[in-house]
Amino acid sequence: MADDRTPRVLVVWCPDWPVAAVTGDDPVAVTEGGRILACSAGARAAGVRQGQRLKLAQRLCPELELRDRDPETEVRRFEPVVAAVEGFTPRVEVIRPGLCAIPVKGPGRYFGGEEALAGKVARAVADALGQPLVPDAVPGAVVVEERRAAVPPAQGAAVPPAQDTAAPQAEGTAAPQAQVGVADGLFAAVLAARAGVLVPAGRTAEFLAPYPVGALGDEALAELLGRLGLPTVGAFAALPAESVADRFGPSGTVAHRLARGLQPRPLVPRDEEPDLAVEQRFDPPEPLAEPLVFVARTLAEQLHQRLAGAGLTCRRVAVEVACADGRTASRLWRHEGRLSATALAERVRWQLQAWQGAGTFASSDPGGREGFTLLRLAPDGLSPDQGRQLALWGQAVADDRVERAVARVQAVLGHAGLRRIEPAGGRGPGEQVVKVPWGEPYEAAVPADAPWPGRLPEVWPAVVLREPAPVRVLDGAGRPVTVDGRAGVSARLALVVVRGREERVDGWTGPWPAVEYWWDQSLARRRARFQVVVGGGRALLLTVEGGAWYLEAGYD
Repeated sequence: MADDRTPRVLVVWCPDWPVAAVTGDDPVAVTEGGRILACSAGARAAGVRQGQRLKLAQRLCPELELRDRDPETEVRRFEPVVAAVEGFTPRVEVIRPGLCAIPVKGPGRYFGGEEALAGKVARAVADALGQPLVPDAVPGAVVVEERRAAVPPAQGAAVPPAQDTAAPQAEGTAAPQAQVGVADGLFAAVLAARAGVLVPAGRTAEFLAPYPVGALGDEALAELLGRLGLPTVGAFAALPAESVADRFGPSGTVAHRLARGLQPRPLVPRDEEPDLAVEQRFDPPEPLAEPLVFVARTLAEQLHQRLAGAGLTCRRVAVEVACADGRTASRLWRHEGRLSATALAERVRWQLQAWQGAGTFASSDPGGREGFTLLRLAPDGLSPDQGRQLALWGQAVADDRVERAVARVQAVLGHAGLRRIEPAGGRGPGEQVVKVPWGEPYEAAVPADAPWPGRLPEVWPAVVLREPAPVRVLDGAGRPVTVDGRAGVSARLALVVVRGREERVDGWTGPWPAVEYWWDQSLARRRARFQVVVGGGRALLLTVEGGAWYLEAGYD
């Protein structure tokens, strides 16, 4: 039985939202980290699933179009949906693009009950998406016994809220749709939205019972419970809470509370929450959005410092903006203590772009009073901070100072004005490192420490040209030196002509052949590298590709 203090939550879920943010003909899939993140109905009908490797997906569906994820477009296209839901209550929480939630208590009373509210929200969202209302998108009160029969535990249809697997749709459906669900607490409401049902108050535990334990979002715990003979959420919920805490620790206790239809943690009533919001006013008004992003980074750092000083963490952060003509806009973003100052500033940028794309700040003042006058970050859902392990010798303090100094430099030079070097996979010296704007996350498309046949020995050139420069390589008779497909050299290297100047070759080694992407004609490359010593003791790195020679780098 759900706790009386577990709030009723309504969730709007748009299946396959990353697909809605890209262009392409069905079947199409969005990729991230070398795997399928989301796919269209046509791709799903061919056997493509979330989490599959790209090669497997393309083997199952040869005509599949692959698109990289575009989070900024996801936010911008989701803004009309959030605005439609905001018409019922300003307390809209954006969990991520494609998924948002609102509390039911106040709006439910005003609009004539939960079922009436869910129907009105579903119609408003359908209008925002420009689609006719799908009957299954309007939830009705579900009979829990019927729901048990409809969700076999072995199918694993439910997923934790951090994922985005789509429910079955009609083949060929390309336009974005939405489903609405209501239940006790956010976790159960997300699953209710995916099922398109309204779970009666107090019966959330029964609704969750047939789902597999993987729905709780903890893979390690789900694997352990499966070995213990507890494959479903209901079987796990039946265990005594004290025994779960002793056996599985804090993470198991949180999962057990979710399985019982409770909040992830007991509520901690507070007499009065401290005002930890941070803000920056602009006088005169700032006409551009980009300076607000730089300010947002500084405000985010101040917000984290205030939270740390109070020993608190927050579940959400409200981004609030005011304009010179009196208009205001705000949006809640999920935080849960995981967003760094840089990540929070990025969400401010996404939100500003989404508002601008939706015309939220379109000027309607004939007097021309345009611009932003206020940016405010307000924490929401405060709770005690459980702490974190600090490094020895003050490393964490030093890192904080570096981050603050970098923020000041970026405010002057721009976000991409200060970069850091990250290792990357590749064979050439120009491919083994990349420059990434400071604070931006980076994941190498291919691991730098993987085997790289044809990679040069561990002697790094001192100078790497941005673009390889064409050169001529001649033998002793003045004929061009060539390299065949078996890496055989036609003659000894005698002269290198660089920018019209001849350099005598005193010694050389190589070739190091490399055949890359032979399976993809659009990316396939065949080349070989030579290390050459010329007059004066200088060393050059030469590359031959397609019969042409290039100067790639130089050694001291």
